[in-house]
Amino acid sequence: ASCTAPDPMARRTPLFERISLGLLIGLVLWAPFPLGSNRGWAWGILEAGLFAAGICWLIGWLRGEFRTPAVLAQAWPAFAVLGAWLVYLTVHWIPLPLALVETLSPEAGRLYASVSGGTAYLSVDPGSSFSFWLKSCAYATAFFLAIALCRTRERLRLVAYALVLSGLVQAVYGGLMHLAGEDFVIFGASIPHSSQASGGFVNRNHLAGFLEITLAVGIGLLISDLEDTGRRSWRRFVRDVAQVLLSRKAPLRICLIVMVVGLVMTRSRMGNTAFFSSLLVAGVIGLALSRYATRSTVILIVSLIVMDIFIVGAWFGVEKTVQRIEQTTSRDVEERVDPSGQALAIARDFPLFGSGAGTFYTAFSRYRGEDILPFFDFVHNDYVQMLTDTGAIGIGLIGLFALMPLGAALLAQLRRRDPLARGMGFAAVMGITSIGIHSTVDFNLQIPANAFVFMILLAFGWLSLYLDRENRGQTTFSRRTNEPV
Repeated sequence: ASCTAPDPMARRTPLFERISLGLLIGLVLWAPFPLGSNRGWAWGILEAGLFAAGICWLIGWLRGEFRTPAVLAQAWPAFAVLGAWLVYLTVHWIPLPLALVETLSPEAGRLYASVSGGTAYLSVDPGSSFSFWLKSCAYATAFFLAIALCRTRERLRLVAYALVLSGLVQAVYGGLMHLAGEDFVIFGASIPHSSQASGGFVNRNHLAGFLEITLAVGIGLLISDLEDTGRRSWRRFVRDVAQVLLSRKAPLRICLIVMVVGLVMTRSRMGNTAFFSSLLVAGVIGLALSRYATRSTVILIVSLIVMDIFIVGAWFGVEKTVQRIEQTTSRDVEERVDPSGQALAIARDFPLFGSGAGTFYTAFSRYRGEDILPFFDFVHNDYVQMLTDTGAIGIGLIGLFALMPLGAALLAQLRRRDPLARGMGFAAVMGITSIGIHSTVDFNLQIPANAFVFMILLAFGWLSLYLDRENRGQTTFSRRTNEPV
């Protein structure tokens, strides 16, 4: 009997895994459109979709259609911290003995003492804390799926390109609506497209945050397609630039140009500042850490983006964004800083556990000054909001969870030669840095669409260090059928 090698064309992605991947990509494209999924029905769709994708993956795994990717085990520190975070959030909305609450959070115990019959909660609004916990479970599922489904280089590229496509669609939609000067009400929210590009979001700053993440991924993909050829003369460098502009990388370059235009047209001061600052920081770090990338790789990326700013941006109003930054007054700053400063009083009364995850709009009503007239459901500072809502313990856990993939991405640029790994490491460093800067004056991570794609970006940090590191070139076989998958 003759033995024949498996036909590569016969290799198919297992059914349930294929459904799970399709749901994840579909949600990446959908999430920004219904006001950033920042409405009860919209984030319900996002949660249901992510949980369905997770269940499909689990069914396929239980059926033995594929093995557990090695990266899941290698990223165990992230899952340990994420699990601790979810358990910690659970404690906020479950009923506890009043005496225990008075010990753990004296201020919460005092509030419940006058109305409680012996039980109390660490949260001042258990219903909102439960809703926040449910969203956090969905985000955790997104993080898990991004690592579990991107078990091959092709899968990683596919999900990365889906993020870029989603950013491109938002940039095109937001830019066209802005150029048309259309102002209208959608899903009950008034969106002033004539003064800003906001895409599917209500707030221009949230479109800027979404583009910061997707642009970082796009630049990482562009880096992954560059070849290392050692030292280059200026003549060779100019020729390589021309080759990039005219090669198969051109469609990606065009996408990045359009997305930069969309970012500029948001007129978001901190969004543009954070993006270009993070690009510089990531470029310097990438150049300093990588033993394999040539200087011309970083110079090429930075020069192309600078070209976008001064050539493309000049046609689409970059000077208006710069002018808006220059005209920022102390009153503009106070409108965001004052609520943040007053919100810190919540942290003084609820130091360890906070007032409860997702309870800012409830708790702040006791602390807002008479000079704060607008209603604030979020404070314009993600760090302050996480501190007031979840306390010192909570911000420590979630901060550690966000910093670990940043460390993994830095190690990937230091240790790995694989261009895709270095590119995704660059994307993770740039995207995390950009959102970290932007979060000082805004609440991007309170918007479900942005938090969702940010979790995928964090997963890319781990994938950049561990994906395909030990089994490169080997085929993964099904546990059930022993056929290649």
